[in-house]
Amino acid sequence: MKIVDHRLTTEFADNDWVDKSGGKFAPGLPDTVVIHYTGGGSLASALNTFKDPKVSASAHVLVDKDGRLVQLVPFDRIAWHAGISAYLDRNGLNSYSLGIEVVNAGKLEKSGSLYRSWFGRSYPEEEVVRAVHRNEEEPSYWERFTQEQIETVLNLCQALKNRYQICHILGHEEISPGRKIDPGPAFPLDKLRDRLLHDNRKDEQESGGETRISGVVRAQALNVRSGPSVNSPTIVQPLSRNTELQILDEQKGWYQVEVKVRGWVAGKFVEKISSS
Repeated sequence: MKIVDHRLTTEFADNDWVDKSGGKFAPGLPDTVVIHYTGGGSLASALNTFKDPKVSASAHVLVDKDGRLVQLVPFDRIAWHAGISAYLDRNGLNSYSLGIEVVNAGKLEKSGSLYRSWFGRSYPEEEVVRAVHRNEEEPSYWERFTQEQIETVLNLCQALKNRYQICHILGHEEISPGRKIDPGPAFPLDKLRDRLLHDNRKDEQESGGETRISGVVRAQALNVRSGPSVNSPTIVQPLSRNTELQILDEQKGWYQVEVKVRGWVAGKFVEKISSS
């Protein structure tokens, strides 16, 4: 994909500009991409929502089910997609991030042999994924993203990474946990993020270089144990949410980490964010 003057060229995307912006990004920004789903059934319904003057929301790009892109806000301007949000030491992620909205109904409720969205549309089983959300404990039903959408988001994020200093690719659910659940477990966020941001790990390992993997705690409090088991005793006070750490080893879903001490934590509560 090609970006000229902070706009995708018409070879790769249509545009339908929305005049809902917080002004230009500060120098060195954006450095983050936030992935959302629209929570609706079509590109048209998402466009109508963003163009409604009564709705205080916008995004940089919409991705339709066939992979078609529509850009709404130039990439050098702040869009209103993140809302109340926080990540690491930052609050208000609109000021740091580009918002990508993918057309998808999101969470579904099973009704007989069909699955219904909040707006009443039914989806057949082959268009549904049963999975556990990263912020929940029980499985639920979600509309499946199309392969075209996933490939387009991957290519778009690569283009943005090439043009801007992108170092974080996050889901709305990660910056607004408890308030937002998009893009949900049907979207391969972790795989996409690892491929785009951490693809140099294998080369470093093969060349004999030391790989240092960073992480950030995503639970409200996370116990540090002497070994990779819930039966191992804790060794320090729990780590608080958004604590950064170094991941030294991995065993069966547990990470050995280093903050000021070295111990073991449950891997499902830690998000790997970088390698150096």
